[in-house]
Amino acid sequence: MTAREPHLSITWTDAETGRRGFVVVDRLVRGVASGGLRMREGCTLDEVRGLAAGMTRKEALHYEPGARYIPLGGAKGGLDCSPHDPAARGVLTRFLAAVRAIVERHWTTGEDLGVRQETIDEVVVELGLDSSVQAVYPLLDNADEARARLAKAFSIEVDGVALPELVGGLGVAQAALTAMDRLGLPAAARRAVVQGFGSMGGATARYLARAGALVVGIADADGVVANPEGLDVERLLHTRDPLGGLDRTQLRPADRELPPGSWLDVECDVLVPAAVSYCLDETNQHRVTAQLVVEAANMPTTAGAEAALAARGVTVIPDFAANSATNAWWWWTLFGDIDADAQQAEAKVREAMDRIITDLLAQAEAAAVSPRAAAQQVVDRKLAEIELRYPA
Repeated sequence: MTAREPHLSITWTDAETGRRGFVVVDRLVRGVASGGLRMREGCTLDEVRGLAAGMTRKEALHYEPGARYIPLGGAKGGLDCSPHDPAARGVLTRFLAAVRAIVERHWTTGEDLGVRQETIDEVVVELGLDSSVQAVYPLLDNADEARARLAKAFSIEVDGVALPELVGGLGVAQAALTAMDRLGLPAAARRAVVQGFGSMGGATARYLARAGALVVGIADADGVVANPEGLDVERLLHTRDPLGGLDRTQLRPADRELPPGSWLDVECDVLVPAAVSYCLDETNQHRVTAQLVVEAANMPTTAGAEAALAARGVTVIPDFAANSATNAWWWWTLFGDIDADAQQAEAKVREAMDRIITDLLAQAEAAAVSPRAAAQQVVDRKLAEIELRYPA
């Protein structure tokens, strides 16, 4: 895809705290773009711009001409504020009030790093908005039925965890499993390390463990817990805090506590960065022991690090393919491609991710390019099809 300027870029400064916020709409399709809202200390406009472009790619990858869900454009929001800051809730509220017109008409948003969906839902109600995704309502055949279906889906729990917190990580886990099969990694080579244990990392760990993988390391903001025989993922999942912090009182005697930054020192076959951007760079990529990196986080690997990993035979499944299932599940449910049903959701996520990863790895092999380049080729083709169907 040829580099181009985003459709819209906004920088906002909070009058009370001086904190800054950003909205970037990379592209509109039928007047609407989709992408979450993150909050982290140090968030920048360039970061949000990259994330918005990634959302355009995620949407395009899931285009199926016969489906009810027609992919939207890509967008993203970001706040330069720690989610642990006592002022964070107020900053979020004032930011969404400031960009209210964009949310009403053009930007459908939801949780991302540092922001919980229930918090966004509370704030949009306080501001008198219908929903954080109300911009898509005019595109639905029956908005009332669609909203009821999505609300029902959000009320579903699967073994004690809400369905919306599982679908993204299920997609990442399926991407990893499909890639392992395609790359010929033996069944025994299923040791995984997951960096980040929020909704994406936690669900990825759950479904990798349920597929028989040993999750030998999990990292959160305070450090790493590890066990070469495998951690008790379900116990840790049910006792984590709302932002993915591990409860270390729940560790077993054989589990080890390691310092922050040591997640790359835990030997594994599959590495899943599922937290912050730019965590794999030229200075630390040499510590990666895995044969496969599956990007659950957005933009976790720098271009230089990815090139160095590829040079020594490490396969990287790019973020806009691996972590695209959360976004797609929202729209499959809202547009009516699936019902509010956990089994349908799991089947649809697994089928879509298996197909996407299989296709991009086959194309990468055939064209002798990286998985990222192959995925971008697919995106370019599908964007052209969408633009032909819905010209701007």
